[in-house]
Amino acid sequence: MSHCIVIDRRNAIMLIWIFVLSGIRQSYTEEKASGVAPSNNEVAPYVIRNFNETSQQLSQCQNTANLNCSELLFPCIRCLYNYTCNYGQELYVNCSALHQVECQGSRWFWHQMNCRYCYQTEKWQQKCDQKGNCNSVNGQFYKTNCTVRSDVFCLGNRSFTRNIKCNWTQGYRWSTAVIISLTLGGFGADRFYLGHWQEGIGKLFSFGGLGVWTIIDVVLISLHYLGPADGSLYI
Repeated sequence: MSHCIVIDRRNAIMLIWIFVLSGIRQSYTEEKASGVAPSNNEVAPYVIRNFNETSQQLSQCQNTANLNCSELLFPCIRCLYNYTCNYGQELYVNCSALHQVECQGSRWFWHQMNCRYCYQTEKWQQKCDQKGNCNSVNGQFYKTNCTVRSDVFCLGNRSFTRNIKCNWTQGYRWSTAVIISLTLGGFGADRFYLGHWQEGIGKLFSFGGLGVWTIIDVVLISLHYLGPADGSLYI
């Protein structure tokens, strides 16, 4: 005696939806791995929500209600990256607006990027915390925190540490130092201006080293060899 399997209408509909969603997800995964953008009417099957965003970061995404979602930048979006891509390869990544962010149009969109980690991006694509009180004249390096610009798409952490060359200024002008050295250098005014107080006092009471010290300082300042005492650069 044969047995018949009876499937009601509700179960049949559920089975059909499972097959459809499975097919969409498999197709999306293959396209993401290949780095090829789909047509504009395709929609990603799921949304990844990130709960690690700080309130300070999300405050940058408050006035986005009138923008298209595809115009949003970090930290208002999250992207699905292909970490197996070849370095330097041009590919597309699928991005979505965070669920806390309001925007117009489809919340999923594609962006073109170059396959590289964030710390491998160009220096002009990074914003680093500048450090003072280091020696710019001697080319000293120091470690600081850097963050990739919001319009740059890259792999890995968007914030990292790196060594950068000391390059800061306290407002000393090279042209001003040269003029002071030429006119009042015999009284040590150029040394006082640059913060070399001890040398300035010695130069003052020696009448510019009888003129020899004055000429030497004019040459040193003109060649940028003599700079501010705090190690900063001229502007």
